[in-house]
Amino acid sequence: MLFKDQVALVTGGAQGIGRSIALELAKGGARVVVSDVDLQKAEATAGECSALGGPSKALKFDVSQGEDVTSAFASIASEFGQLDILVNNAGITRDGLIMRMKDEDWDAVLRINLKGTFLCSREAVKIMAKRRYGRVVNIASVVAFMGNAGQANYAASKAGIVGLTKTVAREYASRNITVNAVAPGFIQTAMTDVLSDKVKEELQRSIPMARLGTAEDVMNAVTFLCLPASGYITGQTIHVNGGMYM
Repeated sequence: MLFKDQVALVTGGAQGIGRSIALELAKGGARVVVSDVDLQKAEATAGECSALGGPSKALKFDVSQGEDVTSAFASIASEFGQLDILVNNAGITRDGLIMRMKDEDWDAVLRINLKGTFLCSREAVKIMAKRRYGRVVNIASVVAFMGNAGQANYAASKAGIVGLTKTVAREYASRNITVNAVAPGFIQTAMTDVLSDKVKEELQRSIPMARLGTAEDVMNAVTFLCLPASGYITGQTIHVNGGMYM
């Protein structure tokens, strides 16, 4: 029970990578708050978490809206009295070549992916600093480091998360709050399921380990950074990409 008596929030936790992370934290004894814009799916995942560990709950809020975020974190602090772990997992894509990319697609991706991480981190450290303990893990991406045609908005948002991670890590290290990132490569999720078999085959050829990653691959790295034992690691990015980027 590595996370016994701890409270964790996983944004975008209803499905995919977020769900895998939420379930693993619950297995470790954490009380998990599963946030998502799809409340029905979030409630289903929260129910699974409750069956595995401490009592968990679902919250629906938009990570890109300051008032929603402030209200959600106030609710968590009121109900649980603490927040030990934040996993900023919520994210979207709106792909397209830059010459055809619409302003609203750029804005939407930066708003959810980067601003959402900023807003949730800002509220989390307020709670964590009072208890002088916390673990923040942000989900970045391999494309933040190597770029990817058709994903200017996504790559920019994830690169911004890396810079944000390093800065918040410096600001709160003295409060025993670690802030790290995990940068997945191409992972089998709903986002990659829409790709054609030909594209998937080409992707696999670019990966030394010759396979797409799984949600569990990412979950393992995130869980490690959430552990009390990882307390001397901060401001770092762990790459989970099968050797695609070294």
